Amino acid sequence: MPKMEASSSTSHDPALFHAPLLHHPRRRSSRPLKGFAVIIGSVVFLLSLVILIVNQSPEPLASNPSSVTEAGSYSMAAQPRGIAEGVSAKSNPSLFDKVGFNWTNAMFYWQRTAYHFQPQKNWMNDPDGPLYHKGWYHLFYQYNPDSAIWGNITWGHAVSKDLIHWFYLPLAMVPDQWYDINGCWTGSATLLPDGRIVMLYTGSTNDSVQVQNLAYPANLSDPLLLQWLKYPGNPVVVPPTGIEDEEFRDPTTAWLGPDGSWRIAVGTRFNTTIGTALVFQTTNFSDYELLDGVLHAVPGTGMWECVDFYPVAINGSVGLDTTALGPGIKHVLKASLDDTKVDHYAIGTYDMITDKWTPDNPEEDVGIGLKVDYGRYYASKTFFDQSKQRRILYGWVNETDSEADDLEKGWASIQWPVEEVESLRLNATVFKDVVVEAGSVVPLDIGTATQLDILAEFEIETLVLNSTEDEVSDCGDGAVDRSTYGPFGVLVIADDSLSELTPIYFRPLNTSDGSLETYFCADETRSSKAPDVTKRVYGGKIPVLDDENYNMRVLVDHSVVESFGEGGRTVITSRVYPTEAIYGAARLFLFNNASGVNVKATLKIWEMNSAFIRPFPFEETLFQEMVAST
Repeated sequence: MPKMEASSSTSHDPALFHAPLLHHPRRRSSRPLKGFAVIIGSVVFLLSLVILIVNQSPEPLASNPSSVTEAGSYSMAAQPRGIAEGVSAKSNPSLFDKVGFNWTNAMFYWQRTAYHFQPQKNWMNDPDGPLYHKGWYHLFYQYNPDSAIWGNITWGHAVSKDLIHWFYLPLAMVPDQWYDINGCWTGSATLLPDGRIVMLYTGSTNDSVQVQNLAYPANLSDPLLLQWLKYPGNPVVVPPTGIEDEEFRDPTTAWLGPDGSWRIAVGTRFNTTIGTALVFQTTNFSDYELLDGVLHAVPGTGMWECVDFYPVAINGSVGLDTTALGPGIKHVLKASLDDTKVDHYAIGTYDMITDKWTPDNPEEDVGIGLKVDYGRYYASKTFFDQSKQRRILYGWVNETDSEADDLEKGWASIQWPVEEVESLRLNATVFKDVVVEAGSVVPLDIGTATQLDILAEFEIETLVLNSTEDEVSDCGDGAVDRSTYGPFGVLVIADDSLSELTPIYFRPLNTSDGSLETYFCADETRSSKAPDVTKRVYGGKIPVLDDENYNMRVLVDHSVVESFGEGGRTVITSRVYPTEAIYGAARLFLFNNASGVNVKATLKIWEMNSAFIRPFPFEETLFQEMVAST
């Protein structure tokens, strides 16, 4: 039931929001109402699929590349960790010259998420080889068992029945052979028609050459897949002639061609600037042939890593197995760009005879157009969930604080939640038709605001006639930049005095032809008083149709804020590290920093339970019951 208790209003000094026109009468706290009428069309696990299907309409609902503004300029004091070893940056050297904040253990403890997956301790990055087997979802991930910074990369392993309540398992693979002694890096699983599972992964050899290796379960009858064997003939693929030894990694899930042989793609680059996916053919997963040409290449995009390639149905919302081919099917090609640390994708046509992929819109090719996420999100990987006929997307949400802070708190990085996160919803609070005047901030009476699932719909009350083109462009310098129609949205992880806050907002802008062009943004610049934290403004253009209001879904999980605009057309993941807006001091507000319009907001907000991720109970009776149920 919604909360109905009243609370006293809280005054907010307009100057604290740094907006020149926040001088309207201060608003009392909005109280919840029963009933809720909001339409929102996104589900987390289908995020990429929903976007790609929408983009098949005659007038594509495409998002342009985002604007990213960093608060402050940082000197590059040293090379990021991982670069010398031949992988993407795994640290923030831009923070080396910043004075460290005096963090307390309580602050560090608050930052740890409650319903996103992360290990008990230490470093984690890319998701590896996700799969579903005998009633269990399996997640493997890049893991350092010895430290909270990148290095000694092994494969961590966890299982879940529902993708939310995870159990930690023993390490799946460790770097103990000459072909992976410098790291068992990212890989993918392929489920064969006869039930076998093959895992291909990149190993860094004793000479730091990147090679592709084969592994498989020791016992397929084990639902937990506890033991993995490495193929004695590894490596199975080495860098072809003309490919740099340290720029050849991350094999995809295999797909079956019309000739009966399997294909995989591996990311690389040509001439240091041309991002490329090579295609290899195999019939037995131990012997491979490099096919002529490339799957696809895009000049100016640099090294492609963590390539993903999979089919989607033009009409329909059901996921497809990676091998699906034929009419009514398009293919998504996604690459993680090492140069920019951004995941880009495009949708296009795969020619199964020539093994070439062509984007539907060359102006939005891989690396120059659509992004999987416009914030802190990288190295994503999908897999086909055969139990529910859907494709699930995982990604790595890395830290934006310093290595020193990560070492102090003893952990780094988290993963992405899926639709089943809604099973964690507890108490719901509803606010209906809350008028937020231009230049005002409205507290929402929900109590502590650390773990939330927020659905919000905004309607502009009146349009300004004969308004001129706005001077502000894209997301501007954050929520402080005012325009006629925005920004407006919510302030999450904020304290009562608004000394720390993270705005998630829409910014509709007037254009020269008189139409509105809307951006969906997240502003981290005032999320923390700590100087040794990267704080940016993220966002991208978002299509809003003439008959639509402005809808967002925001998942708040301590230091992680995931924001979905207009059913997932634009998505932004943020990491925030407040020093005061933590525990019981964390609050939620509505805001409208437009100069010319009021907005009306309707919200439904759930308090979220924790996922209680823990080691697998091998010694408990529960273990026997779980295994028996599979």
